[in-house]
Amino acid sequence: MEKKTFSLEMSENNRLTKAFRFILGVLCAAIAIYWLIFNMKMSKADWSSWVSSAFLILFGFYMVWTSFGYGYNFIEFESNIIRLKNNSFLPVKEINSADIDKIIIYPLKFLIILKTAKKILTRFGISDLERNENIKDELMRFAEVHNISLELRNET
Repeated sequence: MEKKTFSLEMSENNRLTKAFRFILGVLCAAIAIYWLIFNMKMSKADWSSWVSSAFLILFGFYMVWTSFGYGYNFIEFESNIIRLKNNSFLPVKEINSADIDKIIIYPLKFLIILKTAKKILTRFGISDLERNENIKDELMRFAEVHNISLELRNET
């Protein structure tokens, strides 16, 4: 079986967007560091400057990190494994078909219930309904090939 990957992002990123994120991230971090140094020299550093600088540094780091593609959310189907990254900060989850008890598909989300009773919920979003249908079709095909219980439900 060939590997199929579907993006869970709201929009696809092009080079211009990635470059803008990188520049914005570096600029935010540089401004925060300059602000801290300037306030230290003027001995006016209070809690609000520390908080705003910490926010700018963290936001700058996040923008640089996502510009290199590390925050990319996706679902990938390969022979008997589903790789799922539905959170920008958490690592990729690899789910073996033998570990899956049931897959429940809703109109705007799906739920994978593991044999350990752990549940993995992924929300699609409403921006690209065609992509959502393609992911649902692939989930149904994966469940059928691996004899996994499948339910189609409406939102409740």
